[in-house]
Amino acid sequence: MVKPAPQGKKVLVTGATGYIGGRLVPRLLEAGYRVRVFVRNPLKLTDVPWVNQVEIATGDLTDPQAVAHAVEGIDVLYYLVHSMGAKGEFEQIELAGATTVAAAAKPAGVSRIVYLGGLHPDGELSPHLRSRAEVGRILLNSGVPTAALQAGVVIGSGSTSFEMVRHLTDVLPYMPAPQWVRNFIQPIAIRDVLYYLIACAELSHEVNRTFDIGGPNVLRYGQMMNGYALEAGLKQRPIAALPVLTPWLASQWVNLVTPIPRALAVPIIASLQYNCVVHEHDIDKFIPDPEGGLTPYRRSVRLALGKMRDGAVETAWQDSAVSNAPSDRLPSDPEWSGHTVYTDLRELRTSAPSDQVWRVIEGIGGDHGWYSFPLAWAIRGWLDKIVGGVGLRRGRRNAAHLNAGDALDFWRVEELDRGRFLRLRAEMKVPGGAWLELSVTPNEESGGSNYRQRAVFFPHGLGGRLYWLSVLPFHGIIFAGMAAKIVQTAEAQVLADGKANTTSVV
Repeated sequence: MVKPAPQGKKVLVTGATGYIGGRLVPRLLEAGYRVRVFVRNPLKLTDVPWVNQVEIATGDLTDPQAVAHAVEGIDVLYYLVHSMGAKGEFEQIELAGATTVAAAAKPAGVSRIVYLGGLHPDGELSPHLRSRAEVGRILLNSGVPTAALQAGVVIGSGSTSFEMVRHLTDVLPYMPAPQWVRNFIQPIAIRDVLYYLIACAELSHEVNRTFDIGGPNVLRYGQMMNGYALEAGLKQRPIAALPVLTPWLASQWVNLVTPIPRALAVPIIASLQYNCVVHEHDIDKFIPDPEGGLTPYRRSVRLALGKMRDGAVETAWQDSAVSNAPSDRLPSDPEWSGHTVYTDLRELRTSAPSDQVWRVIEGIGGDHGWYSFPLAWAIRGWLDKIVGGVGLRRGRRNAAHLNAGDALDFWRVEELDRGRFLRLRAEMKVPGGAWLELSVTPNEESGGSNYRQRAVFFPHGLGGRLYWLSVLPFHGIIFAGMAAKIVQTAEAQVLADGKANTTSVV
């Protein structure tokens, strides 16, 4: 049975910047555990609310020295890393990481490993499911007692599975769909996954096995989409299963219709070719159901939609998805000498105070758009999706606030000095490295502020140079229009606030 969490017990969470790990860490802290996180890029933790309550170890899971340092003094190790969507052979990457961790855990005295894998049938599997099953096998054979949880579709605000269901249902009034919409799936709410993960930390030492976990409902994929439609206030969608839609064609369709990029859509769709349901309920012998029971599917959808409406999405698939975009930070200006660099600089003075301009800057993207030539931005987003990029429809997790590491349409927040400076790194497909900087400073003389906007592009080879030249005519429209519209929007909001204040006084 589950034992109370002992004070001072130390856990290591790998994948702490991911969808599951980012939600697990604060709950472990609440439960009384001391937490160390193992991340490749600590900058992604800059703005998370619990960053000052954890130890941070950096490195790669395939680096034995870094892993050995990270597991030192650890009692429970959470393995929550998946490389789906990574460029290259993600199976080899995942197996290498699991092997390194398995080799380091026992000598370090780790007493429990907790792994989250995927539900799968017996027999031949898709690469995605096969890799997760093999990672579980490696950890179970590590010599450290391991609980390998196997979950199906995870439903929660910002999860990949929920976002795919949501966008397919929202966009398509009639759905010509592949045969897999008739397959059976047992979804589980994110809150129940987190409950099981935390409870597994206190399993007795003799437990070393897999556990299937799932919610109380077994549904066809089509039923999941129509269950979402009802909770979202939409009409149920007629669904026609077409044998001509192969998994490859279906993944291209998902790539175009939803924000899910092709690199993620392909392995996900391949996994949906199977019935993924719970085969055993042995977890009930060791861990009781959460208070109130497991969450039904439609209630999990209702909870996810509520989090989205309230702007309270803790983590989202966009923030952890691996892209093929360059990850190098923008070099400092003095280092540009000797390199070919293209820039577009716009500077404007405005009567709006800097805090008002900053609100417009921080709210950019998503539903607010990019303040210039929306058709051009939309076309660029569609072109990016067609060539396998992330596209423009990833949106943003919170409508008003950004954090370092957040995905923002086809950009990523690289640096954020709240109230003053925002730097975005491009994650769309471009032959080079691209950044966009937006900043504002007070103008003490006028009482207004100075707005500064800079686009920076480091071309790769001849293709990069030709790309910049080809889009140069549009930059005069797009970037100039963006700067002007941001300033105008801030000034208009100042006027609107003034009128509102006058009305309230009267």
